[in-house]
Amino acid sequence: MKITGAEIFKSVEDIRATSPLIHNITNYVVMNNTANALLAIGASPVMIHAEEEVEDMAAIASALVINIGTISAPWVRGMFKAFAKARSKGVPVIIDPVGAGATPYRTRTIRDLISAGQPTIIRGNASEIMALIDDKMQTKGVDSTAGSNEAVHAAQSIGEKHKCAICVSGAVDYIVFENRIVKVANGHPMMTKVTGLGCTATALCGAFAAVENNPLVAAAKAMAVMGIAGEMAASRSAGPGSLQMHFLDILYRLTEDDITRHLKIEE
Repeated sequence: MKITGAEIFKSVEDIRATSPLIHNITNYVVMNNTANALLAIGASPVMIHAEEEVEDMAAIASALVINIGTISAPWVRGMFKAFAKARSKGVPVIIDPVGAGATPYRTRTIRDLISAGQPTIIRGNASEIMALIDDKMQTKGVDSTAGSNEAVHAAQSIGEKHKCAICVSGAVDYIVFENRIVKVANGHPMMTKVTGLGCTATALCGAFAAVENNPLVAAAKAMAVMGIAGEMAASRSAGPGSLQMHFLDILYRLTEDDITRHLKIEE
């Protein structure tokens, strides 16, 4: 199926019409940002991480987003519990391996988590994706030290092993699943100056996975919307502060014409 502007907007309309519940186990830095982005696109975010209640929430969610940005032992236990419950209920699970490769504990934790079940989508930058299978790969904190194109082979290997879609974000986003590769070239350099926009992209993958069964298509649609909103926001922003504000406003008001005019996607 060709991913067109009309197809992407159909999913936006589905999100707005159904307001899917997106359960986020995410990090302190981005909770407010990602919750607001999900609300702006039309989804219903919940930010619950206590291990005593994550299973109950994951069981009724439309998608589960797990982000390891600020991990601790209780949160990790909650992630494993929520992951298992979501998969037992057929709920799509999106995983963001924030900072994979930065420390042995973080790398070991995310590898164990991904191996514990079958994720629907894994979204990260190039260094994070490569660190999932390469012990020599190190990240610069949570920033990538590699271009997204350098991680395509690693993404294909991980996707084949775990039977999930892999989204490598960067100046060009690469989404791989089975024998397909989709490239999305939307976005703006100023987006890298706003903390949490990568995590926001992962949250949007959750919203689109809630209304789109094909994980590659869901991730590609999310990344296109993310990049287009970022481009449009940057065009009317003086800097990163105003970009955040305009980004949310554009997500909220995004039209089919906006998507069609700006879309840069190829397979």
